[in-house]
Parts: sequence; structure tokens; C-alpha cells
Amino acid sequence: MTFHQETIWTIAVLATAGVILRPFRIPEWVWAVMGAAALVLTGLIPLTMAEAGLLKGGDVYLFLIGMMLLSETARANGLFDWIATWAVNHAAGSTAKLFSLVYLAGVVVTTFMSNDATAVVLTPAVFAAAKKAKADPLPLLFACALVANAASFVLPVSNPANLVLYDGALPALGSWMRSFALPSILAIMTTYLVLRLMERSHLRQDCASQVETIPLTLGGKAAFVGIVLTAFLLVTVSAFDLPLGLPTALAGIGTALGVSTLARRSPLALIRDISWGVLPLVGGLFVLVAAVESTGVVGVLGRLLQQAAKSDPVTAAWGGGALLAFISNIMNNLPAGLIASETVAQAHVPRLVIDNLLIGVDLGPNLSVTGSLATILWLQVIRREGEEVGFLQFLRVGAVAMPVALFTALGARLLIG
Repeated sequence: MTFHQETIWTIAVLATAGVILRPFRIPEWVWAVMGAAALVLTGLIPLTMAEAGLLKGGDVYLFLIGMMLLSETARANGLFDWIATWAVNHAAGSTAKLFSLVYLAGVVVTTFMSNDATAVVLTPAVFAAAKKAKADPLPLLFACALVANAASFVLPVSNPANLVLYDGALPALGSWMRSFALPSILAIMTTYLVLRLMERSHLRQDCASQVETIPLTLGGKAAFVGIVLTAFLLVTVSAFDLPLGLPTALAGIGTALGVSTLARRSPLALIRDISWGVLPLVGGLFVLVAAVESTGVVGVLGRLLQQAAKSDPVTAAWGGGALLAFISNIMNNLPAGLIASETVAQAHVPRLVIDNLLIGVDLGPNLSVTGSLATILWLQVIRREGEEVGFLQFLRVGAVAMPVALFTALGARLLIG
């Protein structure tokens, strides 16, 4: 490796470490942007390469813009408070039942709207429910974070990383379900059981059995309709193997403008309250990935994966999925998925290997708090509500939940053949 390549890797590693560890509590996006800027300003990569990296993330930016607009519209119009009231009243004083309702809601939202939607749309409603129920919010918030990744390969639309790994050429829906139905069910169930067991002392505590019902405003009803229609839209678009970004952005903009008009509120207030830092974070990561790819690492990985798959496809599938799961926590699953996608394109490996790589990149991030974009979004949401979850605090749960679910899901996919 040349000095030029070593320097690129050093900057990429330091920037990624900054995103994961947040030294001095500096936001994640600042470290990603500083890393990308350093690569360009030092001449390590040309400006054209950085621009190409930024443009490659266009669909992801649009997707996130739409989701954040939907979430903020729902929050501002009282939909989350209404959902929270419903959940608390149906839990009937049982924190464990409230936990199960939250987890089930997370499965539904992730399946039909994506894991990022669970982080951005569901988490605020769950925090409101915990507050109303006077319950410890952390077990419920952990349920949101972990189910967002555990259920993220039920459907192609369940995680934008699915589109990235298959490079836009997704398998037909029937073929997808044959490959991932059983692994998804097992991942969801094992994650639930591990979380329930680890948080059992908190879930034994009582919570409020009944809170005053809050009538849903016209704006809240319209926001709910917008979210449901967006879910149908995304499933439909995914079935036709089309990009999700633009439809999601248009749905979010349309819902925000429509609901603001009905509620007689300015949409500018919604825009001000959104955490826009996630967009430069994603942009910086895309530039870092482009720089790392320029060092030739994809070619090396492609040859190694191709050789392993020819020698023993089952071992390559198992080992590749497990390795990518852990790597996703070192560098975040978005750049890890991008590099894996390029590697697979060069290696021409069997479908079994690609499927297990997808399970690894989707489920692996449950190990650490910054393993996926969804958990970073989740962190931003709970910080806004005054909660903080540290790296070690999340790792305590993830170190048990992730490996159990991962190896169960990988094993199930290998059994299917």
C-alpha cells in the first residue's frame, strides 16, 4: 500500500471514529464532513470524485427528507400524543404489555416503511407513550432501535440498504420472500425474546393504567392518512424495483404542505424543527467510501470473496455475512453496504452469498449505537427528547441480542438453500 493510500485510509478511519464516538460531543455529521473535506483539500482525491460520491447518495437524501417531513408533521399535529394515549390505555397498567405493543408497532412500521421510519416516525410516539404512562422509557426505546434492524429484511422496502447491496437489481418479491421470510421471522422473534429477558426487571414495574383520551385533530388525522398512503406508495414502488427516494420526498412534501394548510400553520415551522444534520452526515460518508474504493480495496475483496465462494459457497455465505455484520459496526452499515455492493458486483458470487451479506449488513448494526443510519437517527430523536444512550450502554444489550439473532437468521437462510 502506498503512502497516498495509507493517508486516505487514516483520514477515513479517524472520521468514522469521530462519527461513532462523538469526541467532545461534537455532532456526528461534523466528523463526516471534516473527513470528506480533508480528503479534497489535501488533494488526496479530486473534487470530481467527491462530487460523484455525493451524487451517489441522491436517493438516500430524498428518502430521508421525506421521512423527516412526515415525522415532524405528525409530531406537530399531535398524532404521536394520540398514539401514545391509545398504547398506554391498551397496556392497562402493564409495562410488559406496553413493551410488546411498541415492538409489534416497530415490526409493522419497519416492514412497510423502512427501518429509518421506525427511528424517525415511531420513536417520538414511543417516548410520548412512556412519559404518559410514567414508565421507564429506555426498554421501550431499545425496542424501537433493535426492531428497526431486526425487521429490516422482511421486504425490500424495509431498509434502503437492501437496494444498495443489490445495486438496484432486487430479486422478484416472491423470490425475496422465499429467501428471507423465515430468517426475518426468527430475527424478529429472537431479538424480542432477548430484549424481554434482559429488561425483565424494568418491565415488571407498573405503569399508568389509564390516561385522559386526547381527541385527534384534523391535522393529526391528515398526517396519519399521509403516513399510511406513503407506506402503500413505498411498497408499490418497491414491487416495481424503482428508486424510493423521490416518491418518499414528494409524499413527505405533499403531506407537510397539505396538513399545514388544513391546520392553518406555516410549513416553515416544520422545516425549522427538523434535524437536518443527517444529510451532511450521509454525504460525508459517501465521499469517504468513494475515497476508500479508490485505494483498490474493492478489487482485493472481490477476488477473495470469489475464491471463497468457488471453494465452499456455504462457508463463504456464513463467514461473509457474519464478518460484514461486525464490520458494519466499525464503519457504519451504510458505507459497509456500499463497499459490499461493489465487491459483489466484481466477484459474481452465488445468490446465497449475497443474501447472507444482506442479512449481515441489515442485522449486524444492532450491536452498537452507531452501527446503522437508523440507530443514528434514533439517537438524534431521543436526544431531542432529553434522553441519552451511551456507546457502552447500548453495547450491553446489543452484544447479546445481535449475535443471537444474526446466527439464527444466517443459519435459517443456509437451511433454505
